[in-house]
Amino acid sequence: MALSNPSGTRQRPGFPAKLESRTESVPAARPAIKVRQLADQRQAIHVVHGVGLDSSAVRQNMVAKLAQQGMSIPAVLQAMGSIERHRFVDTALVNQAYEDTSLPIGLGQTISKPGVVCRMLELLHQGRPGRLGRVLEIGTGCGYQAALLSLLCTEVYSIERLRGLHDKARDNLRHLRLANVHLLFGDGTPGYARGAPYAGIIAAAGGEAVPQAWIDQLAVGGRLVAPVSAGAANAGKQVLLVIDKTPQAVVQTVMEGVYFVPLKSGIA
Repeated sequence: MALSNPSGTRQRPGFPAKLESRTESVPAARPAIKVRQLADQRQAIHVVHGVGLDSSAVRQNMVAKLAQQGMSIPAVLQAMGSIERHRFVDTALVNQAYEDTSLPIGLGQTISKPGVVCRMLELLHQGRPGRLGRVLEIGTGCGYQAALLSLLCTEVYSIERLRGLHDKARDNLRHLRLANVHLLFGDGTPGYARGAPYAGIIAAAGGEAVPQAWIDQLAVGGRLVAPVSAGAANAGKQVLLVIDKTPQAVVQTVMEGVYFVPLKSGIA
């Protein structure tokens, strides 16, 4: 199924961009990151061939394990092998950076394990030739997934409700100089209407259901991937939900069980 190209149907908002603040006591949003355009986005990723965690062999070993788990989309695997995950975790945890495990990043949040990140990116990219168009990420966290999305999409809007993580992601991503990634501080539950419609929406937190605003902001031909509650009969459990927006209907597909932090509104 071919994706409509959001960037071709609607001009993206100017930057710096701001989200409406729902809490007056919190300082106004800082400018979104935007740096000079690079000739080739993939060349923005500095790959060091050597030893230790900077070695590309370490990342390729992780990619090989992901392939053994059934991951198979070349573009996604290439992105996973390009971004240095250890740059996005705390110093005390860098030795675990390439293990298939989630790690704390502060403020009660985590960086998802590589297998889950890769799986969600494959679901988002599945059946879409070439790069995706404009994509919205709900929950920037430490910025790792936004960096991966930068290699798979023409433009990335990423929203984070926790000021401490928004600032951390900005610092983590600065050295990559990603011209197509825009970080926003604000409540992600209403999405970001100014950038809509989106070719894809991906969420790093799960609620009882997918907010209607996200579906409304999804382009026809677009796909949404998010964790949601597995239902009353499975209290406390979550599943991955894939939503495809076709000209005729919104089609929902329930995938495997997952565990993500809860989706919350407001900013902090």
